[in-house]
Amino acid sequence: MPPPFIHDDFLLQTDAARDLYHHFAEGQPIYDYHCHLPPQLILENHSFADLAEIWLGGDHYKWRAMRSNGVNERFCTGDATPREKFDAWCATVPYTLRNPLYHWSHLELARYFGITDIINPGSADQIWREANAKLAGMRVHDILNANKVAVVCTTDDPADSLETHAKINRSGLKTRVYPTFRPDKALTVNAPAAFNAWLEKLGGSAGVAVNSFDDYLTALQHRHAAFHAVGGRLSDHGMETCYAEACTAGEAKAVYDAARAGRAASAGDLAKFCSFMMLEFGRWDAKAGWTKQLHLGAQRGNNTRRLQKLGPDTGFDSIGDFPQTRALSHYLDTLDSTNELPRTVLYNLNPADNYAFATMIGNFQDGSVPGKIQVGSGWWFLDQKEAMEWQLNALSNLGLLSRFVGMLTDSRSFLSYTRHEYFRRTLCNLLGAELERGELPPDRALVGGMVKAICFANARAYFGLELDPAFRGA
Repeated sequence: MPPPFIHDDFLLQTDAARDLYHHFAEGQPIYDYHCHLPPQLILENHSFADLAEIWLGGDHYKWRAMRSNGVNERFCTGDATPREKFDAWCATVPYTLRNPLYHWSHLELARYFGITDIINPGSADQIWREANAKLAGMRVHDILNANKVAVVCTTDDPADSLETHAKINRSGLKTRVYPTFRPDKALTVNAPAAFNAWLEKLGGSAGVAVNSFDDYLTALQHRHAAFHAVGGRLSDHGMETCYAEACTAGEAKAVYDAARAGRAASAGDLAKFCSFMMLEFGRWDAKAGWTKQLHLGAQRGNNTRRLQKLGPDTGFDSIGDFPQTRALSHYLDTLDSTNELPRTVLYNLNPADNYAFATMIGNFQDGSVPGKIQVGSGWWFLDQKEAMEWQLNALSNLGLLSRFVGMLTDSRSFLSYTRHEYFRRTLCNLLGAELERGELPPDRALVGGMVKAICFANARAYFGLELDPAFRGA
């Protein structure tokens, strides 16, 4: 009989690739430095009701595919039963051939449930029964431990309570879970109603009455310090492009005061205000020894009707075609000019920007930290095999692949750790082919050592987060 679709050498096309993966990559722990997992589910060691909850809940990748296959919204985000939603997904999977969801879905079933059946309507009953039987004895902590997850960095609003993180820190869980400071809502002076409501929540979390622009800055600084106190050392920003307009404190205050009075900022004033605040955030990160992440290039909420009905992050975003480099250069240079540029990871969503970003990072390396400025891993629409190879090739040609901090999940699903396996197999297959063509030296310790570093050790050294003793020597 032929081997199952997902087998030990899946995606590994040469002997060298198989050697690199099985001897250097496969056993490495996971350092998931950016994700969207809910901390509360980690704290309570959540038990999932059924396969639909853990596999389909919140997964806008799958929802997009189902809609494209003619599946009614009721079976994506609506009131269909869990089994009905699962059946709708199984009926869609055969139509996802050559979409990464085909690989990911089969990897998830194989790795978490030991199921190697091909997913289709005919196998749905058996998959549902077998997976649910195993899921009954599988909780969140079991998943983290089984996948050797050393670090999870969640994505958190400055106004969020950090008590959940503090409790996780005291729980004895080997996986260290840290918050990431994501102040996107702090920039929404163009939507004053939402901005002002959020400020009330921020003030409550910070213990500061936010009555002025100075109070606003103080409250954000207090929350930045609070994140630091529970171990957080990363910030993150999701923007179409960097902001790089000249803006004085007085000008920023005027825009803030107008928003507080209910007057929405114009596009020009928004850009100036955000430019001022992004420099402030960068300086705070540098002073605290943090790493800043910039996720650039998403065009969000394209379908107004669905956005109004379903809300954000439901599968109606796309790659944006925005000019990136001039503003990005100005932002990095402004911080660098006063020696206040923190370690920074740049993620581009448009593959047309791969080479531009890979050259940009070389302008601001200062010898203080290996790979101080990073081109982040393939993100969102680019976290599949082909785009991973594009990112790896661009970084290799224009920077130092050997200093790359590797893969992340960027996911809301606890089944997404297979994305690290998928990345590692892709990396090893790429390098293995070059080894067999003689484009790399036949030194498995040299090439394999780079593979190990990219899988875990580089991130461990770069981000500097405290690890459980079980992972410190990996």
